[in-house]
Amino acid sequence: MDAGPWMDDVLLLTPGPTPLHPWAQAALGWPMRGHMDPDVFAHNDAIVADLRRLYAAEPDAFTSLLAGSGSLGMEAGLANLVEPGERLLVASNGVFGDRMVEMGRRLGAKVHVHRVAPGEAIEPDGLRRAAERVCPAVVALVHGETSTGVLNPVADLASVVRDTGALWSVDAVTTVGMLDFDMAAWGIDYAYTGSQKCLSAPPGLAPVAVSARAMAHVAARRTPVSTWYADLVGMRGYWAAGEGGRQYHHTVPIHLHWATGEAIRAALAEGVAARAERARRVGEAVAAALATVGFAHLVAAGVRLPTVLALTLPDGVDDAAVRAALRAEERVSLAGGLGSTAGRVWRLGLMGEAARPEPYRRLMTALAAVLPRFGLAGAGELPAAFDAAWAAAAPRAPERVAPGATAAAAALAAAAVR
Repeated sequence: MDAGPWMDDVLLLTPGPTPLHPWAQAALGWPMRGHMDPDVFAHNDAIVADLRRLYAAEPDAFTSLLAGSGSLGMEAGLANLVEPGERLLVASNGVFGDRMVEMGRRLGAKVHVHRVAPGEAIEPDGLRRAAERVCPAVVALVHGETSTGVLNPVADLASVVRDTGALWSVDAVTTVGMLDFDMAAWGIDYAYTGSQKCLSAPPGLAPVAVSARAMAHVAARRTPVSTWYADLVGMRGYWAAGEGGRQYHHTVPIHLHWATGEAIRAALAEGVAARAERARRVGEAVAAALATVGFAHLVAAGVRLPTVLALTLPDGVDDAAVRAALRAEERVSLAGGLGSTAGRVWRLGLMGEAARPEPYRRLMTALAAVLPRFGLAGAGELPAAFDAAWAAAAPRAPERVAPGATAAAAALAAAAVR
């Protein structure tokens, strides 16, 4: 059978999906099992433990994989934590914060929005004033706003949310597994990501972590959770063995579990601090090289998201036309802006396996071939500019040891499969 052109290699430098980690790729070839098979439960038990380490969650936190993308992780959290008529405060500075607003409204919450301009970060004082005015039952915000490349200071916002007594949902889609994330220390009640982001696993799963306080809240709800499929209490019967043993809930995607479990294990083996350093160094080199032909940072230095590099295009460069040429002629896939940044920004993914120098040197070679047709004569020097910038972006010691980076990491790294 002719597999077709979709089997050809295309370099993914988007903010997700990311290129597959070799361990995840290998796990896609593992044999099929039934969703109630003891091998699957053993693999899932390891995922539960690994996710607690990845999120730096408390020992009694509930962790699992939702059978859906990161957007299901977002919706499931709001559906479980917020009852109809309750006040939900969303701090939004981009497309994904606004998605929370829309979901909250559809779930019947009384949604209040603390809006910050795209490209700027949510600040503690502004969030505190909004929280004092609203008195919310739940606060929700995005850690790394993918649409603009802003890193919101979740560690600094923690005390603000703690003072409200509200439950706290944090979108960690472009941060957990690649950047410092400390769910227990920051008092986060619900966090989620997508398997295809920092973990470099296939799309289709949302790894989530839920505090014991949040699980108790869900169990004591006055009204049923609006989604049966992602009811956290119902799912716990499958993921956590009780007195009655494992309970069937739904048919989980076995091979996505195999692959994502391996990708999580790979992240812990490398260490999140080391992965954050990879993203920083590659990002600095890419930005410096592209600055030589007129690209510029969209976001101020202090609040840039290291895993999604948002760069404005040089004057006169047609965003869609250049990206189309790169995809058709050079087999390189890039993402443009979202919402207010559409047409004027590129968003380059620096997550998982994309955060390495080799893929971005290939991008520089591709741009050197394409950009001169769009009036950027100096683009031919981009490969050399990148090499010089990469050499200048010297590695530095991690500032913080990542949660879960223990002595066992070396043993994990040595094993290709469980």
